[in-house]
Amino acid sequence: MIEVKNITKRFGDHLVLDDINATFERGKTNLIIGQSGSGKTVLMKICIGLFEPDHGMVTFDNRSFSNVKEKYKNDIRKEMGVLFQGGALFDSMNVEQNVMFPLNMFTDMSYEEKLERVNFCLKRVNLDGVNNLMTSELSGGMMKRVAIARAISNSPKYLFCDEPNSGLDPITSELIDDLISEITQEYNITTIINTHDINSVIKIGQTINFIHKGKLWWSGDNKSVISSDNKELNNFLFSTELTKRIITK
Repeated sequence: MIEVKNITKRFGDHLVLDDINATFERGKTNLIIGQSGSGKTVLMKICIGLFEPDHGMVTFDNRSFSNVKEKYKNDIRKEMGVLFQGGALFDSMNVEQNVMFPLNMFTDMSYEEKLERVNFCLKRVNLDGVNNLMTSELSGGMMKRVAIARAISNSPKYLFCDEPNSGLDPITSELIDDLISEITQEYNITTIINTHDINSVIKIGQTINFIHKGKLWWSGDNKSVISSDNKELNNFLFSTELTKRIITK
């Protein structure tokens, strides 16, 4: 479980996050949603430790992660997996080397043990036998799956996904949603997903936190999000003609 308590963040005179409180539960897909510029990416970067909050704290299973010594942060970072928006695979490395990278960084496993783990993770994302392919040979969906394999290679307790469906077609997006949801439940991971993909919100949003103008505006799940009478949430969810037509049927 990850908790953010009274998180406030400014950049100069601009208040980006204003007293945010949220709980992200283990074994669930916890979504942070909101318009571009709402503060959701800054909140995730604070959770990962790329930014320090000006006020408040982040805890991982009751362990403080804010304003503590770097040694304690690094201990928790070793338990994290991160899926970056663009995948962030290394162009100079093949698939096997990319997935093995966290194991080289954070473990003392032998090469044989690391290779076994790499093959297991690639099989888990349905990419058996692609070890020697370079990133330039991968489709967008394959790149995201390799990035997921890398994110889970070190058996993380906490998984962070920044816009995992960005740049993907609707069918591939659904496959990525299913994969993240399955892995979350299968390994009992605390998963936090930044997204503005409405399909993801409705399909896998077990907990949903809607950030609006730096404030936590609404919290709930995918069962209650559709029926909410929150004006700003509805404006965000049903901003396109397609979603408006679906909801009025």
